[in-house]
Amino acid sequence: MLNHNLYSNELLDRKRLLGDAQADEFIRYVFSDPAKKKQLQDWMSGASGTLHLNLIQDTFPGFAFIDKATELPTWAQPRLMKTGAVFFAQHSEIIMSLLGLLSLPYCYNAANGAMVLYLSELIRKQTTKRLFDTAVFVWEVMGPDAFSKNGSAFEEILKVRIMHAAVRYYTLQSGKWNDSWGLPINQEDMAGTNLSFSLIVIRGLRMLGYSVSQEDQVAFMHIWAVVGYLSGLDEDLIPENSKMAQQLNIIIKRRQFSVSVHGRELAQSLTNHILSVNKSSATANDILGLMRYLLGKEVADMLAINAPELPLYKLKLIKTLNLLKSLKPHGDAKKNYRTAYAAFKTQKPELIKRG
Repeated sequence: MLNHNLYSNELLDRKRLLGDAQADEFIRYVFSDPAKKKQLQDWMSGASGTLHLNLIQDTFPGFAFIDKATELPTWAQPRLMKTGAVFFAQHSEIIMSLLGLLSLPYCYNAANGAMVLYLSELIRKQTTKRLFDTAVFVWEVMGPDAFSKNGSAFEEILKVRIMHAAVRYYTLQSGKWNDSWGLPINQEDMAGTNLSFSLIVIRGLRMLGYSVSQEDQVAFMHIWAVVGYLSGLDEDLIPENSKMAQQLNIIIKRRQFSVSVHGRELAQSLTNHILSVNKSSATANDILGLMRYLLGKEVADMLAINAPELPLYKLKLIKTLNLLKSLKPHGDAKKNYRTAYAAFKTQKPELIKRG
């Protein structure tokens, strides 16, 4: 990671024009040959029977980002990554809820970046499946042994990196893309998404009353820094500390957040899904009111997430219960993770199969 004290408009203007050169070159090469394209599709979908890295490395030799897919950055700290994984295991249920209540709608407010999701139509027409795909990715990269020899983080991240390059390729080929929006899934948008899954999640936990130590914050954000690096995010857009992360988030928000029809439609698809799968005693107003609280009135209004303000007594009760939860002993992290992930899989097992 490079030491930047300040992110500038000039830097981010350049980053909006950049994708992932190595992965983009790979996609152009593969898509030029129907046989190679079929081989890649089989690997991505699991039709080949495996997602093992050595298979794609053997099939497509000579591509550095594939050959080095299991190489951590020089600045990665395994101890911090383990601490971050333990933190996730301790709070996995609420963190996964925050992805839907906060992280994803936060991303939808970046109007230019959200246009990629809108044009692909997948998040609108296959909302449940795509949300589960995202959730599975988070579960896989946050597992206690995710980055071990037997873990699946490296493969899952490479799969997403290649998928992003394919989306860039198809979006540009569609004739529907306006160059004034920047490149589809560009570096600035990738940085903003990474922050929404790390910094913004920590913010949401604290807003809900959870006690998050500085060490746990640093560790959780460190894992996402590593994920960002392996996903093709430029190192000068990977903040070295929380202060830099806040600075980057502020400037991206100022540059990219605006009211858009497609942002509101994506948010509507998301909230419809959340309300349709809600099995708790919380009412629709409770859930939407909580989203408005987490997002802040300005962002929620931009996305047209409308509901009465969450009653103060309910908010205080939520915060008190969550504070007590975070202060209790959490037990064995690996066991907690396996139990929670297994429970997640039973919700919609047919939706979490690869492909």
